[in-house]
Amino acid sequence: MRFLATLSALLLAPAAVSAAWGYKDDGKNYIIDTNANLVVSVSKTNGDMNSIKYRGVEYTGQGGKYSHVESGLGASTVTIQQYTSPANIIKVTVKYGTLIHTLVFRYGNANVYIFMNKVDTSVTVSRYIVRIPPNVFSNNPDVDTDWIPDGAGAIESGDINGSGGKTWSKHYSGKLYGRTMDYDYVGYTNNNVGMYLLRSNHEKASGGPFFRSLVRRGGSGGPDLYDIYHYNMGHTDVMRLGLQGPSVLHFTDNGAAPNANLFARKADWGWFDGLGIAGWVTQSQRGAVAGVGINNMKSGFQYVVGLKNNAAQYWTTATGAWKISGVLPGTYTLTVYKGELEVHTSSVSITAGATVAMNTITCADPQDTAAIWRIGDWDGTPKGFLNFLDTPMKPTYMHPSDTRLSKWDASNYIIGTSQPSNFPGYIWKDINNDHIVYFKLSADQLTKGAKIRVGVTEGMAGGRPTVVVNSWAAALQTDKGQGDTRSLTVGTYRGNNYVYEFSVPQSAWIQNSGEYQVLKISVISGKTATGYLSPGMSLDAIDMIAV
Repeated sequence: MRFLATLSALLLAPAAVSAAWGYKDDGKNYIIDTNANLVVSVSKTNGDMNSIKYRGVEYTGQGGKYSHVESGLGASTVTIQQYTSPANIIKVTVKYGTLIHTLVFRYGNANVYIFMNKVDTSVTVSRYIVRIPPNVFSNNPDVDTDWIPDGAGAIESGDINGSGGKTWSKHYSGKLYGRTMDYDYVGYTNNNVGMYLLRSNHEKASGGPFFRSLVRRGGSGGPDLYDIYHYNMGHTDVMRLGLQGPSVLHFTDNGAAPNANLFARKADWGWFDGLGIAGWVTQSQRGAVAGVGINNMKSGFQYVVGLKNNAAQYWTTATGAWKISGVLPGTYTLTVYKGELEVHTSSVSITAGATVAMNTITCADPQDTAAIWRIGDWDGTPKGFLNFLDTPMKPTYMHPSDTRLSKWDASNYIIGTSQPSNFPGYIWKDINNDHIVYFKLSADQLTKGAKIRVGVTEGMAGGRPTVVVNSWAAALQTDKGQGDTRSLTVGTYRGNNYVYEFSVPQSAWIQNSGEYQVLKISVISGKTATGYLSPGMSLDAIDMIAV
């Protein structure tokens, strides 16, 4: 009986932690062994991960640059703490001014869990960068447009490169990953290892589900992995303050895919609750919103439900009933998107521990308005226009000057004859301005005025449309407000989705039903620049409706 009791006690006792697990202080660094073939050295000076060894191979370091918040913090206060409950965990806390950066390691996990709590703008950081040494991974620049070949010189701002008519950049992730909602991780693989940076849920990030941003960069000098929390290019959103994370640096053997249970959209992070991570909010302190359905959904389009306020953002796809969980308490703008176009907005207040139930939402779709003629679909994107036929769309992963694209100065457009693929998805003041559309009107239509609607997803450098119909010119409209940084050249058409409306009087028409009316669409702006950086706009759809 004594033997059985002893055996029972052994079986019920917590598993002993391997001697390899733990950390040591070498005076300059905290060296953490996860007992999962991952050993990480964290600088006690600035919180850099200055050594990341998996199965004895070094995975950080490029000419003195390591893995860190932004481009590295200055002198910081770095402390370490070890826990045995709720699991065997080591937490490194880095304090730099008002910023608190945290690295968490868990026994038996080949992962580093990365947090950044930015409470004000006194520290200008917006991302975590993993810098991988040269000659560990290699990619094919003919396929990977963010892997920059040697000899490809800078063609714009030093971060877009070109050679032989082809272009590459860390901005051009569209071919691989696309919008934020389209990817859970970025990474590289070889026959021995998969090295991944799993993105955080972007609750406190900026840009929403459709935001496009740099996610990785490669080349002979060594590749980088990024998780971007707030990015200036194509910026249309507020900078949200608070805790970002966890982003997860994750290793697998033999180039295997990452563990999907670590993806932000499905992970259970309850084990962080007792670790005292600054800014951490438990699930019990969060709420949810759920809807029974969405009316007026169009076949062939993805629908997304999003929440946002100045403190947080969330989203989910919807084919019928939908739910967004894990929401911080507060009042949010709830938006339903058809593609990337807002077709419903309302307000919803979330409280901790409760789910708000919403009745069926009916979308207000501009596509429902009968049009005299229409070019493109109202979906918040230039998809279907010239250079935007493919999936993914080419201008999201190459510079607009790339010779693999058709020339932007397309031939004039004839309603009833031309296809949307003949109409440029981007128009610049200095590249392909003053685009002409020909159309005819019936005898009845010639007796009435009409309204021309121009949907602009993004207006770069103040770019916005104006129109001339025959000899009648519309009054110039003011800029409705868009991001004021590079956008169309860095792989994104995402902006604020404004529709510019022009009321055309009956007197503007040529009074002959057999003759073409001539519409000229032009980009205007009070700002000046040249080439592909000149004021420009990305188009959603253009139509003319009766009034």
